[in-house]
Amino acid sequence: MTDIARIAQLIEPEAKALGFELVRVAMFGGKSDPRLQVMAERPDTRQLDLSDCEALSRRISDVLDAEDPIEEAYRLEVSSPGIDRPLTRLQDYADWAGFEARIKLTAPLDGRKQFDARLDGLEGDTVKVYADRVGEMLIPFGQIVSAKLLLTDALIKATAPLSAEGADKISEEG
Repeated sequence: MTDIARIAQLIEPEAKALGFELVRVAMFGGKSDPRLQVMAERPDTRQLDLSDCEALSRRISDVLDAEDPIEEAYRLEVSSPGIDRPLTRLQDYADWAGFEARIKLTAPLDGRKQFDARLDGLEGDTVKVYADRVGEMLIPFGQIVSAKLLLTDALIKATAPLSAEGADKISEEG
């Protein structure tokens, strides 16, 4: 079994050396098509461009080739987290307060294991959310299996590219 925590420890210094923060390191695809997914971002823009992904991919490949922590053949996928990004770190819930997210839990809370809710920040290690039909809720961070931002007009507006370079056409509608 692949030790994702060890892989993250190996590649995090490479991401930091380039000025990036790791968002997620995960294995997907099972035995038929193993894929190591590395998501990273620039802390100031919350994005990566193609040249950033290429640079990080080269550095990660060198480290993984030298350390060889994955037994089977795999594909390396390096990317920006994207607009409907996963929320993987406690601080993500504070950083994205005010936006909608889909949150999946380890065990039911108020009879449900999944909520679409507005993020309302943190109270210590507890995520504050507001969900329709349920109201305000406090979810211990350790009970969250996965979470991601939901694509909304507000999120699109807040995450518009900082640079239009490479875009065919950008139109702004009032």
